Amino acid sequence: MESIATLATSPAAWAALVTLIVMEVVLGIDNLVFISILSNKLPEESRRKARFIGISLALGMRIALLSTLAFIVGLTATVFSLPFTAPIGQDGHAVMDFAFSWRDLILIAGGLFLVWKATTEIHHSVDPPGNDLLDKRKGGSIGFGSAIVQILALDIVFSIDSILTAVGMTDHLAIMVIAVVVAVGVMLLAANPLGEFINNNPSIVMLALGFLLMIGAVLIADGFGVHVPKGYIYAAMAFSALVEGLNMAARRGRAKKGSADH
Repeated sequence: MESIATLATSPAAWAALVTLIVMEVVLGIDNLVFISILSNKLPEESRRKARFIGISLALGMRIALLSTLAFIVGLTATVFSLPFTAPIGQDGHAVMDFAFSWRDLILIAGGLFLVWKATTEIHHSVDPPGNDLLDKRKGGSIGFGSAIVQILALDIVFSIDSILTAVGMTDHLAIMVIAVVVAVGVMLLAANPLGEFINNNPSIVMLALGFLLMIGAVLIADGFGVHVPKGYIYAAMAFSALVEGLNMAARRGRAKKGSADH
């Protein structure tokens, strides 16, 4: 293993570090959106604390996983296989094995959890059980401990995906650790502004829940061996966010015009 000093003078190592930091920040968006939505269900005075704890757990999880790289790589080994019949041509067929690893099972479980959580939150947003204004005055609709447990569960899923991505991009543990710490630091800086922005814009809440629903479906597909390039996912998210930004600007313009007319 190369020393830190050697890596610091290597252009290839710096290029790998920058690339990996960008990848880790992008992969952290999913985690951050989930933490923001879930923390907004808490009383206002507990939200910042929940975000800090949730992101700190994400950092601790990633560092712990980096210290057990052999174990993480082993998660990609096949645990069991299921036979299935694949059609060949018009009349033929072949019996093949569908292999599952621990990574696949974790992704499927995390995806199902995200789909369930996003669907539940969308249902509550569309058909709220009580008076929204009263609920906001009283505080959140879930307990602090429940929120942390749910954040921790998704931290595990996103952390494994993040570390396996890092392992696939570089062999240097120091580069992985630095990239993960920087990416989580960016998450810490962005958590409160993002959470408050989502909370203050109801239409953004629905958009973010749609993102979580899509991410959950992608995780399930990935667990079943159907890989969807992340670039497509984030391009769709960016386009949707841009359209919603234009809608928000249009609403503000109409509101200003209405105020001026009166």
